[in-house]
Amino acid sequence: MELPIIELPDVQANKPQIPINLTRVGVTDVKKLVEVTRKDKRPIVLISTFDIFVDLPFDRKGANLSRNFEAIDEVLEKAVNMPVYEIEQLCSDVARSLLTRHEYATQAEVRMKGEYIVKRESPITKMECQEVVEIFAEATASRDESDNINVKKLVGVEVIGMTACPCAQEIMRDNARKELESLGVDNRTIAMFLHKIPMATHNQRGRGIISIEVEGEIDVSLEVIIAIIENSMSSSVFELLKRSDESWVVENAHQNPKFVEDCVRTMAKNIVRKFSHLSDDAVITIKQINEESIHRHNAFAERVALMGELRSEIARG
Repeated sequence: MELPIIELPDVQANKPQIPINLTRVGVTDVKKLVEVTRKDKRPIVLISTFDIFVDLPFDRKGANLSRNFEAIDEVLEKAVNMPVYEIEQLCSDVARSLLTRHEYATQAEVRMKGEYIVKRESPITKMECQEVVEIFAEATASRDESDNINVKKLVGVEVIGMTACPCAQEIMRDNARKELESLGVDNRTIAMFLHKIPMATHNQRGRGIISIEVEGEIDVSLEVIIAIIENSMSSSVFELLKRSDESWVVENAHQNPKFVEDCVRTMAKNIVRKFSHLSDDAVITIKQINEESIHRHNAFAERVALMGELRSEIARG
């Protein structure tokens, strides 16, 4: 005797008691392994965290959250047989799958972040070490009235470095000049000394962040973004350093003092130089956060602009 098939009620499809639209409904902190294939290099395996959302119309009680897991699992399963070269494209594929499964939704968002290991050598002794940078990607898929799906993709990196404060250094330079004058040192020797020996100042651990958003195809190298951020600060930092390495890092940082604003402007200039192939409507977000050593607060600077705006401003300068 066959048992009757009982269809369970779709509670999510019911009308809510309070009929208002919701901007985002979904799940957060979904952890997955993602293998990123690199040309002529070993693949990278990332322990990645995903946040996935759809919008919800006023006449629907809830979203079918299990479909979010189905979408991400389906795309990641394909990645086993089809190489993933770009994490932002992976997010784009998941966002498209979300809209296919959630026929009531007009927008789907996928956010991914993971820790990316880069190999480094200490500056003097050339000891090999590993540094961790945080990479992230986002994709937003939108459905128009003709049921066409458009996708915006974003990729970005956060890197830790260090900065040396120019203001405090100038104060210390002035103090040194006065002290040398009181000891009878001539002006030419004082000038040579101050040019050769960087003065003390307070340091900050800096966090530089760059993200680039485009529609359609995107060709953005994570390695290039990492290098741009590292070179925007007073000095890179390293996990392993011998005394000679420490001396180099400290001297290098103090010879290249930078305000938080300087870091953002340096990143902007190098983005324009390194990513000349990007269209003028690419959205560039640049942030620098300096964790102060002699203050309780942190210093912050940011620029959000279209690539075309940055090109025009830098060409003007």
